[in-house]
Amino acid sequence: MQRLKSRPQFQAVLAGSVLARTSHFALHCVALHANQAQEDRQALFGVDDVWLGAMVPKRWAKRAVTRNTIKRQVYAVSQEFALSLSQAAHVVRLRSSFDRQHFVSATSDALKAAVRLELQQLFAKATGQSLGVRLRQP
Repeated sequence: MQRLKSRPQFQAVLAGSVLARTSHFALHCVALHANQAQEDRQALFGVDDVWLGAMVPKRWAKRAVTRNTIKRQVYAVSQEFALSLSQAAHVVRLRSSFDRQHFVSATSDALKAAVRLELQQLFAKATGQSLGVRLRQP
């Protein structure tokens, strides 16, 4: 699995379609092999593989430690679903904040568990898998 690194890569994926949504996350995807603008995509994504990026805006997660925790969870859960994802570029985007009244600490086991569960649901929706087999705690 390759990671998205540059702004043009993220912009190309965000211009694509949304595969799945949960209450806090959205999974965007763009195919690497499309008839139109194939040379542009080949320049952005040199390798035919599963590409993944995580977007956690300051607007929805004010503290850097919270943003980093969420990104780590995105990459950890994506490894569980790596074989099920298509060879395309994907971006997991945080689209709403987690309630700071409920998750008082900037990073806690409760926040990590809630993020992990929702990300598992997101990837299960995107890959069409049942979630019962995938539920594992680190």
